[in-house]
Amino acid sequence: MLGGANLKNSKFMGAFLSGTSFAKANLAETDFRGSEVFRVSFKGAKLTKANFERAFGSRVNFEKANLMEANLFKSEFQRSKFAGANLNQVDMSKGDYLRSNFNGANLSGVNLSKSNISRSSFLKANLNNVNLSQAFMYRTKIEGVDLSTVTGLVQHQMDMACGDKNTRLPASVKPSDGWPCK
Repeated sequence: MLGGANLKNSKFMGAFLSGTSFAKANLAETDFRGSEVFRVSFKGAKLTKANFERAFGSRVNFEKANLMEANLFKSEFQRSKFAGANLNQVDMSKGDYLRSNFNGANLSGVNLSKSNISRSSFLKANLNNVNLSQAFMYRTKIEGVDLSTVTGLVQHQMDMACGDKNTRLPASVKPSDGWPCK
């Protein structure tokens, strides 16, 4: 249990950290590349500029964590909780975030290109200037979300996603005939 610890600039490359609690810890600029983080809690942790490249785990709790400018390139965090987290300017490209919760998170400027965000939820999330090029969005929950400034969004992504009449879209795409999803 390392909750509240000051571990800034630590090296956890390739470490097996499953079941560890880093809640409210200072992990800024920490290196987690290739680490296994199944059921790890980073709830409320400071993870600015942390490197999670190719890290993997499921049911990871990043709720209300500050991941500003972190690197999650090719990471796998399925069924994880990012609710209320600050993900401003994070590289999440080519990652797998299947069934994850991004409700209320700040994803401003995030790169989600070529990522799997299927069945994930983005309700009340800030998606200002997010790159969604080639992101897999099967049944992604975007009801009432403002997507008007995202880039790379194409019609077939909207046809797979779950939006509603309150979902704001860029001019290049239109609401799906299948909305709202059943």
